[in-house]
Amino acid sequence: MAFSKNTGKGFHKHTQVMLLFTLLMFVENFAFSQVAAPADSLKEDSLRIMAARQLKLRNDSMLRTQYDIGNLYNDLFRPHRKRDTVKKKSSGITVIPNVAANPSIGSQIGIKAVAGRVLGTDPTTLMSVGATSASITTKGIIYFYINHNVFTNANKWNLQGSIIAAKTVTPDFGLGIGRAANGSTEDQILSDPNRKGYVLHSQFYSLRERVYKQIEDNLFLGAGVSFDIRRKIEDRAATNNQLTPYHIYSDRYGIDPDNYMANGLLFNVEYTTRDNQNRAYKGIYADAGFRINQTWIGSTKNAVQFTVDVRKYWSLSKRNPEHVLAFWNWGSAIISGAVPYLELPGTGKDPSLRSGRGYIIGYFKAPQFYYSELEYRFPITRNKFISGVTFANVQTANDEMGTKIFRQWQPAAGGGLRVLFNKATRTNLCLDYAFGRYGSKGFFLGLNEAF
Repeated sequence: MAFSKNTGKGFHKHTQVMLLFTLLMFVENFAFSQVAAPADSLKEDSLRIMAARQLKLRNDSMLRTQYDIGNLYNDLFRPHRKRDTVKKKSSGITVIPNVAANPSIGSQIGIKAVAGRVLGTDPTTLMSVGATSASITTKGIIYFYINHNVFTNANKWNLQGSIIAAKTVTPDFGLGIGRAANGSTEDQILSDPNRKGYVLHSQFYSLRERVYKQIEDNLFLGAGVSFDIRRKIEDRAATNNQLTPYHIYSDRYGIDPDNYMANGLLFNVEYTTRDNQNRAYKGIYADAGFRINQTWIGSTKNAVQFTVDVRKYWSLSKRNPEHVLAFWNWGSAIISGAVPYLELPGTGKDPSLRSGRGYIIGYFKAPQFYYSELEYRFPITRNKFISGVTFANVQTANDEMGTKIFRQWQPAAGGGLRVLFNKATRTNLCLDYAFGRYGSKGFFLGLNEAF
């Protein structure tokens, strides 16, 4: 069966159900906000500002009881330092060695910085965050990135973007969700049901920027561009006259297996009430949008892709708001056209590359992909220096060779510890161990929560 024929038919009915479910979860709250009786805007603004200031005072009081790496450093290396007579604002910058290990990259060493600051005088302005990192791994990966999520005063504008330059080594386990195809020999190799690993080497460059304008409280409309470029792609198994999933897929779609570009326009709608962008205790984050790859801006192929990202956080205790139940849905589907094999939606292909703990990035991938995760977060020590999490996730995908999305699911689960690095920005060091099927397991280390 030709892939291009199926891809152009649009969403499968189950994909429509998934998208409808994830978007309508939050329609009720927003709808009520639109039909509420008119109020005195000056009084409403005054009450809003007063409530925000009271919340800030409570948060400042909570910070004084918390203990982070900065406090530990002072206790160890400056135990006799005199207290400042003038109260200083906590720094919003965290710089640490970027030491990590997971099945995707091997062992990693580098340096990483995470920053957070409120860029506005309005007390409702959300915190802006940014991060940068440079690293090298035992698998020969060299990786540099800068990303940001910036809110201007009163959240009138939100700018989200990233720059990536990398020499990558990408493990590959075929197309789909791990179910064997019943068709030709090529289809069986492409589905890779035995999870035979292949390795792809390449140079990767990415530039992505989106600008959102607030049109209602917490509601933003956005547009932007994305350029994803791969060069010098090496499928070393194929050079030995061996059929591989990467070459089979590329041949079927007429994509150059050595070099390609996936350049597109972005159009999004975002709704957010999260109280913190690094580690939310409560609120909602929802983003849905289209990516339209076009050859006239350099893309190898035209394609239209729809993606939805929905996250919900419940704080389970007023006294200890760090007790949080967090829920995440992420789904993406190619509506028309084709995208290159390594740019297909899949495990760990969300913007933060953190979905699917228990599997390496790209372990499952397909033109239609859906992911769901539930995580419980809880403090362990009274001063909140050490916390813990437990989580479980599932993912499903089609493969265009007989397996439909939502027909087969692949689970994973795990747990981990959190070390409070910067209490002012709620920056955590995350140490997780997760396991999935096919013997897949690993240790995952990073800064800030997975979602």
